[in-house]
Amino acid sequence: MAPRNQNKPPRNHPDKTGSAEEIEAEKMGRARAPLTAVVNNASTSNTEGTESNTIEFTKEDIEALLNEKMKKGMSALDYKKKMDQMVDLIKRLKICVRWCFNENEKLHSEVESAVKKCCDTEIEMENKNVELSDTISNMRNTISSLEEINAKEKSEKLVAIDDNMKLQQCNSSLQSDLKSANEAYRRLDMEKTIIVESLNATKDLNKELQDRLKSLKDSHSEAIKHKEMLANEVICLREELKKIMDDRDRLQGQLNAVMLEREKYIKFKYETFSKLDKLASKTEALENTCSSQKEKITLLEKKLCDEREKLEMADLSALKAREMFEEKQSIIRELQDQLADKEFQVVEGEKLRKKLHNTILELKGNIRVFCRVRPLLREDRSEMNMVVSYPTSIEMLGRGIELGQNGQKQLFTFDKVFNHDASQHDVFTEISQLVQSALDGYKVCIFAYGQTGSGKTYTMVGRPDAPELKGMIPLSLEQIFQTSQSVKDQGWNYKMQVSVLEIYNETIKDLLSNRSSGFDQTRAENSVHGKQYSIRHDKNGNTHVLDLTIVDVCSAAEISSLLQKAAQIRSMGRTQMNEQSSRSHFVVTLRICGINENTEQQVQGVLNLIDLAGSERLSRSGATGDRLKEAQAINQSLSCLSNVIFALAKKEDHVPFRDSKLTHLLQPSLEGDSKTLMFVNISPDQSSIDESLCSLRFAARVNAVKLGSQSVRPKHTHGV
Repeated sequence: MAPRNQNKPPRNHPDKTGSAEEIEAEKMGRARAPLTAVVNNASTSNTEGTESNTIEFTKEDIEALLNEKMKKGMSALDYKKKMDQMVDLIKRLKICVRWCFNENEKLHSEVESAVKKCCDTEIEMENKNVELSDTISNMRNTISSLEEINAKEKSEKLVAIDDNMKLQQCNSSLQSDLKSANEAYRRLDMEKTIIVESLNATKDLNKELQDRLKSLKDSHSEAIKHKEMLANEVICLREELKKIMDDRDRLQGQLNAVMLEREKYIKFKYETFSKLDKLASKTEALENTCSSQKEKITLLEKKLCDEREKLEMADLSALKAREMFEEKQSIIRELQDQLADKEFQVVEGEKLRKKLHNTILELKGNIRVFCRVRPLLREDRSEMNMVVSYPTSIEMLGRGIELGQNGQKQLFTFDKVFNHDASQHDVFTEISQLVQSALDGYKVCIFAYGQTGSGKTYTMVGRPDAPELKGMIPLSLEQIFQTSQSVKDQGWNYKMQVSVLEIYNETIKDLLSNRSSGFDQTRAENSVHGKQYSIRHDKNGNTHVLDLTIVDVCSAAEISSLLQKAAQIRSMGRTQMNEQSSRSHFVVTLRICGINENTEQQVQGVLNLIDLAGSERLSRSGATGDRLKEAQAINQSLSCLSNVIFALAKKEDHVPFRDSKLTHLLQPSLEGDSKTLMFVNISPDQSSIDESLCSLRFAARVNAVKLGSQSVRPKHTHGV
């Protein structure tokens, strides 16, 4: 019989399942830890110095850093700031790349340790499987041997009655050993299941770590590409900066040449004025001579009558009287010829005056910019100081304006700057010569630009109830009629036609139509009373608006009444920035046709006087509903005007005049040899400093545009 110890199952090793579960939980927790828990010490190169920073990056931070772009549309003065921003961005990208490298290495080490642990776990599982197989085989052998022993004991039971009790005890012990062996087998099976699940979880963790490693590699490659793109952009910016420096030197040379040419023109102007004075004195002397000759002719005619009476009385004195008469006739013919020559000289002198007047205006610039600062209003009195100042140097006096912002002053120079104390008469004195050009046969355009509430309508229209506060529109029209009446003695007769319209929400509205008072927004979006009001430009550069009402006028009083009617119909509204804000562009057009009956000379001129709607920021004006739609249309049309000015300044082949009704209407005034004057109105209060700065920058762009390189004559035609 085998010893009793052989029937007992082998002892199991201590259960390590709890420790395996703890290891698995630790791995899963480490895999789910956010990237922000990783701390990286970033250090720069020795040339830049060393710095140690604790930086945390998440996936969103990396994507935001890669998608960060530099601001476009910066001027040449902001290139240094742009370069500093690029250097800072490159430093941050370097720190991010180093952090990615360190994170990549840590993930590699974690993946390798996880793979190593997986391999160790697989080997341990294989050893445990082998051990379990051996244990099971031993248990089966033990059971088979126990069954044989049990059979022998049953056969010997009859023989060995005394050993019956011993055999029963042995059988019970064998049964308990069998149960314990079965329980040990079940525990090993459960441990195997747990190890298989742990192995699967480890494989999933390994796959997740592989995916993260791949995403980090992609982020690293994208960071390298972005770095190369930034380096290329730095090279392009350096080339562009070099081009700007070359253009600045070239423009400086051109400016010096223009200044020399200007001095020559000034000298020529003074010489021409002196010649005109001499001609005027000669003309006056000739007129005195003509008057004296007329008196002599009268006396001679009396003497001729006396001689005729003497001829009747005496035939002998007839021959002498006839000879004397013939001499007087020859003198009369000479005087008549001299009178015709003087009249021709007067006509030529008028032509020369127009030519010299046009030359002077072209020397000042075909597009001129005047800046006007409105006074502080009652609600602006709380401001400590005005944000504008005026240089007192000789070369900047009356031409320069400084705008203070953040403790710094920005200087702008224009053809003329009117401070807040300038009167309407002072302003009109500067534009009266330009208005005269319209009567001489040129196309002239005067318009006011600026933010809402900056005084544009006051400058252009003024106050009808106060004659001393009339605006540029009524004063210009009065000068036209006064001058046309004063030249009637020279044989000039003028015919004048006026039209008034407004551009409201990109729709033209006829303000002189009898049915304009019934205008509503719904009909405006389709067409006004069935009329399209299309803008047409003919081959001569004249602008026509189809179906627009044109009224013949003979006096300034008629135009004044028409302007009052149009002003009452014009679209106005109230915003938080202005109680009476113009919600449309107001355009007054005066067509002038003049004929000289003595010389049959003809002139055709056009005078456009425009009060633009004010630009406004929706955050300040608080516009909603219809006011919001009006503000969007106004800002869009003014933006199109800015695009046209920028294209003209850059001398581009295509100028987008047709992007809006305003620029399409102003096209003849902004190209060719037309004469244009722009008023830029600004507010001096601190709250409007951003809008004032934008208006001054736009005006500086306009002032840089040059139209018509040569002096041209107005359109003259002669009858047959």
